[in-house]
Amino acid sequence: MRGDARFAALPPDVRPETGPAKQLPPQFLRTTVDYKTKEPAGTIIVDTQNTYLYLVLGNGKAMRYGIGVGREGFTWTGTEKVSRMAEWPDWHPPEEMIDRQPYLPRFMAGGPGNPLGARALYLGKTIYRIHGTNQPSTIGTFVSSGCIRLTNEDVMDLYTRAKVGTRVVVLPGKAPPATPAAMPPTSPTAAAPASTVAPPAAAVPPVPVNPVGPPVATAPLPPPSAMAR
Repeated sequence: MRGDARFAALPPDVRPETGPAKQLPPQFLRTTVDYKTKEPAGTIIVDTQNTYLYLVLGNGKAMRYGIGVGREGFTWTGTEKVSRMAEWPDWHPPEEMIDRQPYLPRFMAGGPGNPLGARALYLGKTIYRIHGTNQPSTIGTFVSSGCIRLTNEDVMDLYTRAKVGTRVVVLPGKAPPATPAAMPPTSPTAAAPASTVAPPAAAVPPVPVNPVGPPVATAPLPPPSAMAR
């Protein structure tokens, strides 16, 4: 599937990744962890802020998965139940998404190149799903239109542990502010911030005065553009 010409015309945000598969950062690999919660075993908890999904196992334990969540303006919070489950689901982008992104296809058949990936858990009557992905490198990022994505391997594992009726709790959260290292470099020609103290202007030498005759002429200063070179 990687490099398949059939997907070359798709927009980048739904196009399958090509090239060698990238290894997930260690913190996003599926693992069993200690997890305290009042939710009963079998509950799915989405920790939006930290891009983790927990499946409560009971006795203070949970299975943790790395996830991708909604980008800025598309995160949400609430409680739903899994209303439907599907293997290699077809993708029908909802009208709200088509309105925002009219270049998207209206339909994609299920398969490895489909943005929903290998499995999908549909949440109540909402447009949101917990699903796989054809872009595994986006795990750990705020990237979607509100759905929760896992790697295909992880969503297939979760699919075997969940069922229709499973309670899903989505905790509030948003993307962290950009750090200085992540900020784009400032253009050398950009205006200095208001808090920057401008350097003192170069002093213009006084015109020498000849006490006996007329003032001594001096050479004019070069234009500012020449001085800045």
